[in-house]
Amino acid sequence: MKILVCISKTPDTTAKIAFSNNNTTFSGDGVQWIINPYDEWYSLVRAIELKEKDPSTGIHLITVGTADVEPIIRKALAIGGDEAIRVNLDSADPYTVAAQIAEVAKQGGYDLVLTGKETIDYNGSAIGGMVAELLDLPYISLATKFELNGTTATVAREIEGGEEVDEAALPLVVSCQKGVAEQRIPNMKGIMGARTKPLKVVEPIATQPLTSIVSFELPPAKAGVKLVSPDQPEELIRLLHEEARVF
Repeated sequence: MKILVCISKTPDTTAKIAFSNNNTTFSGDGVQWIINPYDEWYSLVRAIELKEKDPSTGIHLITVGTADVEPIIRKALAIGGDEAIRVNLDSADPYTVAAQIAEVAKQGGYDLVLTGKETIDYNGSAIGGMVAELLDLPYISLATKFELNGTTATVAREIEGGEEVDEAALPLVVSCQKGVAEQRIPNMKGIMGARTKPLKVVEPIATQPLTSIVSFELPPAKAGVKLVSPDQPEELIRLLHEEARVF
C-alpha cells in the first residue's frame, strides 16, 4: 500500500504575529516554523502505525512550498516518512495547493491520502476536500479513528451532537484530527536517517488561483482588568451588566 501524507509549514502557536506591506503580507521575521500539528500528530502518525502493521506500506510526504520548508519536511521524514516530495511553489490559495497535491497523487498511484483537518494558521479545512474532488475519490473529514481491513477503511468522525462511522473502499482521502493517533517525537536514529532519505523537488503545474488575500487584521487588544472592591457589589453588578453584558 502507498500512503501520501500532506505536510504544511505553520508558525508556532507562541509566535508573535505581525504583518507588512500595509497589512497585506504576513511577516515571517523572527517566527519559529513548525509542522502543522494536525498533519504531524495525527495524519502522519496514523500512517506510521499502519506501516508498523504492514511493513510493505510506503509513506510518501508532500508539501507545497519553497526551499525554506525543507527543514520542516526533513523533520517529518525523521518521524517516519520514507521519502518526500516538495512542489516548488509558494501559494496561500487552497485550490492552487490542492491542485499541486492532486497532480502528484495522480502520478504516484496512492491508495490513501491523509491530511490534517486544517492548518493552524489559515484554519480553512479546504485542502482535503479539494484534493478528493480533483482525484474523483471519496472523502471523509474530521476522522477521530481510522482502521483498515484489507482495502476497506472504517472511519469514525465527529458530527453535530455525536459520532458517525463510515466504511469506504480504497483509494480514499481522509482528513485527521485529535483521537486518530498520538503525537510522536523523532528519535536520534530517525533524525540521522532523515538526512539521506529522498526529497524530490518538482515544479508546479499551471493553475488559476481562486482566492487572494486582500488584507490581514489582528484581533483587538484585550482590555485591562478592572478590580472592584468587595464592599461595592453594586459597582460589580453595573460592570457585568453594562460592560461585560453577561445578563
